[in-house]
Amino acid sequence: MTAAPAPSYSTWDELVQTWQHLDLPNKAWRAEIIEETIVMSPPPGYPHNAIAARVQRALDRAISEEWGVFQTAGVAIPLRRCLFVPDIAVIPFGELPNDDTVGPVPVERALLVAEITSKSNADVDRKEKLWAYGQAEVPLYLLIDRFAEDGPAAFLHSDPQDGTYGKRERFPFGKPIELPEPFDLSIPTDQF
Repeated sequence: MTAAPAPSYSTWDELVQTWQHLDLPNKAWRAEIIEETIVMSPPPGYPHNAIAARVQRALDRAISEEWGVFQTAGVAIPLRRCLFVPDIAVIPFGELPNDDTVGPVPVERALLVAEITSKSNADVDRKEKLWAYGQAEVPLYLLIDRFAEDGPAAFLHSDPQDGTYGKRERFPFGKPIELPEPFDLSIPTDQF
């Protein structure tokens, strides 16, 4: 992950417009806005992609026809002047923009966001994104942490209240992740 020096922006809209018009090396790169800084990340490795594919497959089988599972949706958190591209976001189709603009979806419309750590961004996923998603009161934040200090595990953050998550559950790799309603889903982690 590399941070590009960015000029000072007077408005959130100017910052988002810059993000929308970035010329990334290829479509696999991701650009996010973290605390007013545009950060570009190279494509993740195959273990990361395999986890994302397995989680998406499980979610696709369990969710309502009115919801979509996205791996490239930008979600905006204007309060924190952040725009993330979560590894997975579950968003109702009715909440998506109706045109072809590359604009972010307000993060509070997401039912679940999931991030899968890479060595280079683990602290961002564990701290900044946890805090930002909690501030936006995203109902579920699933952090799949391959590099957790006490061993690889998934952490499900839920019950957001007053800007923080009230509940955190740990699922060590090998034990299934248990997602509550409206998903009511068990995701195996033995192949993570």
